[in-house]
Amino acid sequence: MSAPITRLLDAVRSGAPGSLDELFTLVYDELKKQAHRHLHAAGPARTLNTTALVHEAWLKLAASDAPDWEHRRHFFCVAARAMRQIVIDRARRRRAAKREGRLERVDLEERDLAVDEQAEQLFALDSALRSLESNDPRLGQIVELRFFAGLSVEDTAQALGVSERTVKRDWRLARAFLYRELDMA
Repeated sequence: MSAPITRLLDAVRSGAPGSLDELFTLVYDELKKQAHRHLHAAGPARTLNTTALVHEAWLKLAASDAPDWEHRRHFFCVAARAMRQIVIDRARRRRAAKREGRLERVDLEERDLAVDEQAEQLFALDSALRSLESNDPRLGQIVELRFFAGLSVEDTAQALGVSERTVKRDWRLARAFLYRELDMA
């Protein structure tokens, strides 16, 4: 499936009509699996479901005037970053709405991410992750792909073009760094 995605990414970069829609159709199931794995690992749900996360991420990705996704790996790394930003932004909005006493209608569909209950932890994680990224960008990418996009070690290795052993080692380093940062917070 990598070749058709790469071909479509080239078409999107060159501005071929309909290529963005065709790309969405081709990557939708994989993005949904990634979002579902992440949301499933996050636990019981209240405010953000798999479908909403994928659609919001896609809207964010497609809004770019000139997407410069180089290849399949790069596209899925950018998608993971978009999912991370959406989850953090959603937590911020929910926290602000709670402080103002407003209630928000929630549709329950599939398995949702409990943003309300985890908002403070997500903010602390995002801050620690930004610190990690400033020290070692690849470790930050591994956390995004493993935690926010829900990729397996094998998929993460493939997305970054490194060995599974490297991902496992870097995943341990990243987790140790994050635990240390979160303990100090």
